[in-house]
Amino acid sequence: MNSYHINLVDADATVALGKRLAELLTAPCVVYLVGDLGAGKTTFSRGLIQGFGYQGNVKSPTYTLVEPYELANVSIYHFDLYRLADPQELEFIGIEEYFNQSSICLVEWPDKGQGWLASADIQINIEHNNEQRSATIDAMSALGETIVATLNAD
Repeated sequence: MNSYHINLVDADATVALGKRLAELLTAPCVVYLVGDLGAGKTTFSRGLIQGFGYQGNVKSPTYTLVEPYELANVSIYHFDLYRLADPQELEFIGIEEYFNQSSICLVEWPDKGQGWLASADIQINIEHNNEQRSATIDAMSALGETIVATLNAD
C-alpha cells in the first residue's frame, strides 16, 4: 500500500491539500476521511469541493448525513456519518445510488457505515499534531495508487 504524508500548518494548508487532490481525482472515486472531531475533515472537503469549481458555502453534513454538490462535470457527495446510530439507516437514504460512475464520494467517519459503503480508492487520515495537523493519504485501489504516486512525485 502506497502512502503520502504531509504536515498541515493551518486550515489554509488543509484547504490547499483538498484543492490539490481535486486536480487528481476523476469520477468514480471514493475517499474515506478519518480523524478525530475537529481534525479538519470538513476543512479538507471544502478545499476539494472548491477545487472542482464550487463557489458556494461548503458545510458539514453532520445533521443531513449527505450534502450533494452537482457540478458541471461531476457530482460530489459529502457524507458525515458521525451521528449514524445503525449502518442499516444508510439503506433508507438510498446510499448505493450515490456511489455511481459519475460521482466522487467523500465519507467522514466511514467506520460507522461499514458494510454499506463502496470501497475506498484513498483513505485520508488527518491527525492533530500539537497546534498543527498532519495528513496521510493511503492508496486503497489502482486509482488510489495513481493518485498517491503523483503526490509523491511532486
